[in-house]
Amino acid sequence: MVARDPHRFVNELDKTAVDRLVARLESRAKDKVFTRLFDKYADRINPGPSGRVLEVGCGTGATTRALARRGVFSGKAVGVDQSVHFIQAARQFALDEGIARKVDFHVGDAHGLDFPDGSFDAVFAHTLISHVTDPAAVLREMVRVLRPGGTLAIFDGDYASMTYGHPDHELGHKMDVALVTASFNNPRIMRDLPRLMPDFGLKLQEAWGDAVVEVGSGSYFKSFVETYAPYIIKAGLAPADTVDTWLAAQQESMAAGTFFAACTYYTYIAQRC
Repeated sequence: MVARDPHRFVNELDKTAVDRLVARLESRAKDKVFTRLFDKYADRINPGPSGRVLEVGCGTGATTRALARRGVFSGKAVGVDQSVHFIQAARQFALDEGIARKVDFHVGDAHGLDFPDGSFDAVFAHTLISHVTDPAAVLREMVRVLRPGGTLAIFDGDYASMTYGHPDHELGHKMDVALVTASFNNPRIMRDLPRLMPDFGLKLQEAWGDAVVEVGSGSYFKSFVETYAPYIIKAGLAPADTVDTWLAAQQESMAAGTFFAACTYYTYIAQRC
């Protein structure tokens, strides 16, 4: 077997697996560990009263909706994702939150967006680029639908840095690698983007990194490991008993207040030349 990033192949998953991903995306969007990272760049993609913003790979629309709920936002927020189930969930969540008039969700492929050239004032991808089949093709499409002078933002993790504490360091490292391999198609893509951006007519204007760390207790990393650890087994990267024992150790450390997990995330803000 080979690792198959569940977000990359979401359309091949059964309903139970998709529902688990929906729950994960919505849980993550409410986690203060993660929301603060979006808040740090959200104002930079505010297009003004008549502007349009596109989120590529919006999932359940959690980040698109968060943008639309911001008091200073008065434009139109559009989200696109390859999963029909995610988009259906996004539309329902928007209705439930009373913001359906501010957002619009479409099923589509990030590698070939069904929007005219230059049709958005800002385009962003929030933890998308690490999952896609061809990051360069997605970046090209994001630039194409962005107007000249518009803002492009990419936020994602450098998942080669993701690590969970474990008393057996050798096993812990092997499980870190297995978890990342099973969950992300492009775990090091944020290291490549600064070099790639000029080739697509982008000028990097701002960039920063944030260490997401949970010590003692876990919320963000708890949800992550419980959602994605089963994919280690499916990929044949580790035996089921090893994964189960390691996962149990993580849950026990959370209960005991001795938990540790960390990953570095990066935000890039660029302008289309």
